[in-house]
Amino acid sequence: MMTRFREEEELMTSGHLACQGCGGPIAMRLALKALGEDTICVIPACCWTIISGPFPYSALKVPIMHTAFETAGAAASGVRAALDIQGRSHTKVLAWAGDGGTFDIGLQSLSGAAERNDDIIYICYDNEAYMNTGVQRSSATPDRAWTTTTPSGHPKRGPKKNIVEIMAAHKTPYVATASVAYPEDLMRKVRRAAETRGTTFVHVLSPCPPGWRIDSEASIRIARLATDSKVFPIYEVENGEKYQINVKPRDIPVAEYLKAQGRFNHLAAEDIAEIQRKIDHEWRRLMQKAMMDSYSGSHY
Repeated sequence: MMTRFREEEELMTSGHLACQGCGGPIAMRLALKALGEDTICVIPACCWTIISGPFPYSALKVPIMHTAFETAGAAASGVRAALDIQGRSHTKVLAWAGDGGTFDIGLQSLSGAAERNDDIIYICYDNEAYMNTGVQRSSATPDRAWTTTTPSGHPKRGPKKNIVEIMAAHKTPYVATASVAYPEDLMRKVRRAAETRGTTFVHVLSPCPPGWRIDSEASIRIARLATDSKVFPIYEVENGEKYQINVKPRDIPVAEYLKAQGRFNHLAAEDIAEIQRKIDHEWRRLMQKAMMDSYSGSHY
């Protein structure tokens, strides 16, 4: 049974250690509003192990278990098992990890939890690189993006790993994308994840001003451009089969999104044209999966 919550309740305090404009604290604040105080967070090595503050201090009003980089899924499964033994099935277990701890080093433990369908909520706040250790590329880094390990002369090559399709392939009950630019949608999906038994996964786009080379006040605008240009569609998948697109994109050229970020300053016109072609292709594939010829859903 879900614990009742109040949306005005704040379970994240001031005094956290995030950079100005970071999407991570926004995402966490909204997620905890949706979940309520009867929640335990499992956080592997990532920006959020720093953001929450040094022990014994914490910016969160819920328990936190810091765990090894690769073990968010396994540790969350263990916390879930311990709570169930204590008869605390009502307590939510939230695994909260970045893209490095989800797409890369943590994928094996996440896949194991999903295959077992353990009753956990897994949220990946995706800033598209290993930001905590100096902006190194991850498999969530977009094609042709600058990072410190893929500099402008040799940018990242190859598409961003499609983590949503990987999770949907596990046939878990609920998988969704969300963005800090659409808070109502994000909170609805976290509540839905909490109300669903089994492994649920929410992939949240979380801009990083220093890593994306944007001004700190531009984070929400850039996140919205990602959806409006179809770079980051907002949708959900039930049981690996039923797709629903939740936010109607404004169908702006991808160039508007790319040119707003310093990490893409090196791109030539032909690079942008190729990225546009690939995005259009992926959007058509998503529309086919949602069995739609045109979009008629909500627009936040």
